[in-house]
Amino acid sequence: MSEPFHIPIRVYIEDTDAGGIVYYVNYLKYMERARTELVRSLGYDKPAMPQQGLLLVVHSAEVQYRKSAILDDQLHASAAIGKLGRAAITFEQKIWRGDEIICEGVVKVACVDDASRKPCALPEPIYQALKAAS
Repeated sequence: MSEPFHIPIRVYIEDTDAGGIVYYVNYLKYMERARTELVRSLGYDKPAMPQQGLLLVVHSAEVQYRKSAILDDQLHASAAIGKLGRAAITFEQKIWRGDEIICEGVVKVACVDDASRKPCALPEPIYQALKAAS
């Protein structure tokens, strides 16, 4: 596996609950941004691929929350390709505050046909770009 892809994240008031702690679902949003930007860095600006009649959808997510992030924290989210199949990608993801991992997860994303919503193979150019990045 190559080095994980990273993006910076600043915690805003909209990310937090009444106590100023990041609401748990927002870590999944941070992970989504990292996955999207990883695919964008490979030359694919629209990871959903609607022009090809394909969608990338989350199949499953397993997340462990270690510590809370709070208002105005500077974080970074990482995404790395853990397993690449013909119709699915498993991403290994982490949210960091400095050198400390505060949240980590494994997210499986499947390629599906937009009309039928059934699994289908990733387009070959995208598959090869993801393979080269893994």
